[in-house]
Amino acid sequence: MENKALYQTLMNLQCELVAERNLVNPGQISWLQYDILNALQEHSSKPTVLSRQLGITQAKLSKNFTKLRDLGYISQTPDIHDHREIITEITENGIKFMNGIAEKHNQLYSQAKAIWTKEEQEQFILSANELIAILKKERLKNEK
Repeated sequence: MENKALYQTLMNLQCELVAERNLVNPGQISWLQYDILNALQEHSSKPTVLSRQLGITQAKLSKNFTKLRDLGYISQTPDIHDHREIITEITENGIKFMNGIAEKHNQLYSQAKAIWTKEEQEQFILSANELIAILKKERLKNEK
């Protein structure tokens, strides 16, 4: 392995971020359901688009929609342009749930701001976004 320190740092970062995520999830939803709500906070979506974005099958997405609907975190309505399609949106209840989680995210953000200079923050943002884009592109490419 060319750079064991980079490998170990990436694994440690992933573990710490998962541990942080475990602290904010009150146990009501799975990580996939969290990811669905997170995506829906940006914009409502059709299941085909959302399944592609998350890299999961529509069947798996549908199963998770059931739990989120039962909790009152999402609503689904027919598309006004094509009634065969369904538009999924996050509800006010779902937004409140995600806002509670966002409080812990803000603590993580504050910790990062406290230890990194402005330049280090900018470099982290650039580097992390570059890696995120590559990972997302590969996941979406492999889904096809």
